[in-house]
Amino acid sequence: MSSKDYGVIDAAGIDRFDEEADVVIVGIGSAGACAAIEAAEAGASVLALERASGAGGLTASAAGHLYMGGGTRVQKAVGVEDSVEDMITYLMANTPEPDEAKIRLYCEQSVEHFDWLVAKGVPFEDSWHREKNVVQMTTECLIESGNEAAWPFYEQAKPAPRGHKVAMEGEAGGAKLIEKLVEAAEKAGVRIAYDCAVRNLVREGDRIVGVQYRTTEGDRTARASKAVILAAGQFGMNQALIDERCPRLADERVEKQGGTYDDGAGHLLGEAVGGVCDHMDGALLTSPFYPPQQLIYGILVNKHGKRFINEDSYHSKTSISCTDQPDGIAYLIADDSFYERPLFQWQELIDAWDDVASMERDLKMPEGSLQKTIADYNAYAEKGDDPEFHKRDKWMKPLVNPPYAALDMSVGKAHYVGFPLGGLRVTIDAQVVRPDGSVIDGLYAAGGCASNIAQDGLGYSSGTCIGEGTFFGRRAGQHAASH
Repeated sequence: MSSKDYGVIDAAGIDRFDEEADVVIVGIGSAGACAAIEAAEAGASVLALERASGAGGLTASAAGHLYMGGGTRVQKAVGVEDSVEDMITYLMANTPEPDEAKIRLYCEQSVEHFDWLVAKGVPFEDSWHREKNVVQMTTECLIESGNEAAWPFYEQAKPAPRGHKVAMEGEAGGAKLIEKLVEAAEKAGVRIAYDCAVRNLVREGDRIVGVQYRTTEGDRTARASKAVILAAGQFGMNQALIDERCPRLADERVEKQGGTYDDGAGHLLGEAVGGVCDHMDGALLTSPFYPPQQLIYGILVNKHGKRFINEDSYHSKTSISCTDQPDGIAYLIADDSFYERPLFQWQELIDAWDDVASMERDLKMPEGSLQKTIADYNAYAEKGDDPEFHKRDKWMKPLVNPPYAALDMSVGKAHYVGFPLGGLRVTIDAQVVRPDGSVIDGLYAAGGCASNIAQDGLGYSSGTCIGEGTFFGRRAGQHAASH
C-alpha cells in the first residue's frame, strides 16, 4: 500500500455516518485493546475497527515479553532488586533520542502497569529464567532481555532482568495477552468490528472527527465525537515504505517480521492529516547465535580477522554490528570446549580446523590477523579483563582447545530477520503532533505506529514494544475519553 491509498476526507461531504462512538480505535492489537479498555472504563463509548478477521496484530504471534521493572511482583518474588532510577538510567542510555519525560513516566508507573495487566487477567509466573537466552520456551517469566549486564550499561545502572514473559510455554504468550485484553475490552462494553479496513480519516476544520472504512459490504463511515486512536501496527509488510525509509530492512536478504496487515496504515493516515513520523530508519535486526549461552564464550570477527564488539551484548546489537562490518562479513569463532550448534540454527557451520592459522587461511583473512586477535583475546581471558571491548569476565574463556569452529554470521549466509520501529510523533498522552509541535485535535496514536521509547535495534530490549505499546495505549484511551 502507498500513501495514495490512505488520506483524509471532509466531514461536510458525508451525508450520514453509519456508526458513531465517543472514541473510534483503528486496530485491536495490544495497544488498541488497552486504549479501548481505558476509554470504556472512563465512561466513553468505544468502537474498535480491526482490519483482520480477528484481534491480535503482531503481538499475537510474539512470545509475549513486556519490559517492566522498578520492583514488580515477580522481581520481588524471585529476589531481584531493581529501582525506578536504575531503569530510567538504563533506558535513557540505550535510546538514541530519549524523551526523558516519557521514559521517566514509563518507569515510575511500571509496577502499576504490571498490576493493571494482572488485574485484567494476564498471567505472569513468579519465576526467573536465569540463562542468557532470546526467548524462554517455558512458562518462566523474568529474563534479562537487553544490554543491562553488558558494557557500558552495567557501569551506569545496576543491572536487573526486566523482561516479563506472559505465562505460556513456547511463543504463545502474545496470543494469551491479546486473549485476556480483548476479553477485558468486551467486558467493558467495547464494540469490535472485524474485516474493517480504515482508508481515510474524517476532518472537520482542524479536528479529526471520524473515519471512513472498507468492509466486505462496501464503504462505511464512523463518527468519533471525542477522538480517533490509531493503533494499526508497524510497517514491515510495506516494501515500498521499507525501501524508502528503513534501509536496514530493505535488503532482500533480510526477512521482514510482521502481520499480514502491518503495512503502515496508521503512519500514512497520520501523515495525511499533517503528522510526522520519527525514527523510521530504526529497526530490530537479529540473527542470534545463542542459545546455548556458552557460545557467548566465542568471539565475533570480521573479514580482516578483527573483533568489533563485546559478544555478551543483546542479540540485536551483536547482529546489527555484524551487518555493519566490511561487506557484511562476520564469523563467530569457538573452540571444542564449548562449541554446540545454535538452538535456532540460523547460521551455517563453515568448518572446523586443528589450528588457527589454517582457519585464518581458509577464511581468506590477512596473514597473522586472526592469530593475533585470538592470542590477544586469550591473554585478556586469562586475566578476566577485556580492555578492547569490555566483555564481562563471566563470558570470557581462552580459545585453546582445538578443533576451532567458525559459524558464518554474514549477511546473505546467516538468516537475518527484523521489524521496523519508527512511528508517528506523539505527546506523552499519545496525541499526534505536527512538525511544529502543535497537536492534531482528536487524533492519537499508540503501539507500532507511534514513536516513543523503542527507536533502534542497537539499544533495544525485548519487551519494549509490547511494554510501551500497552502503556501508552492506556494513556491514549484515558486522555481521549476525558477530552
